[in-house]
Amino acid sequence: MKIPMTSCPLVLLPGFMLDETLWDEVVPLLQWEAPVHRLPLGPGTTTDEIARSVAAAAPERFVLVGFSLGGYIARKVAELFPERVAALVLVASSLESDTPERAKAKQDAIRALDPSTFRGLSTGSIAQSLHPDRRGDWELVTRIREMGRRLGYEAMVVQSGLRRDGIAAAELRCPTLVIGADQDALRSAQEIRELADAIPGTRLEVIKGSGHMLPLEQPEALVSTVRRWLLAPENQ
Repeated sequence: MKIPMTSCPLVLLPGFMLDETLWDEVVPLLQWEAPVHRLPLGPGTTTDEIARSVAAAAPERFVLVGFSLGGYIARKVAELFPERVAALVLVASSLESDTPERAKAKQDAIRALDPSTFRGLSTGSIAQSLHPDRRGDWELVTRIREMGRRLGYEAMVVQSGLRRDGIAAAELRCPTLVIGADQDALRSAQEIRELADAIPGTRLEVIKGSGHMLPLEQPEALVSTVRRWLLAPENQ
């Protein structure tokens, strides 16, 4: 007998240099019957290790929501533990792996940092990830930066060095929803479409009026999109 999605716990994964407070506005809006678990991207130093850590901390069967880098980890969890993932929601994520040039740029940036004075991502890079109308919202920028500061320099090193290739997409068989934002400067519309096209039977939704940081910029629209899909008759 199929278990209704409303009876499945939710597991929420944050993105690059973001912690569980990413979901502070989202969780109350979900009004989910089953428990909601906010898990970190760790411990571990590879996507495989982090995915296994997530699975170890998660309930036996769950709906998995991954944001950005968390979307890569979510796909890895679904690849390694297909019998445990009831459904998959990938928010502002991608199939793209780092080019050698981009990987080198990340490592060069890390080498330029002083671990003793690390205070999170730069305000400029954070602002560029937001909707153009929110780039001057320094309260929001500071909130995002504080997440990175709390995670610390070592998390920056590990997450920057994660290989994003070789993670299943076409092999995934659980119901999957891919969500993008119409003003995402980090994940293009083409990337979002390619991710949705790569996973069989996936539904694609695009939320308007948001940059990359959907859980912070448009939590109501994000929750409405996720709930509508999870509660659709075909997913029950």
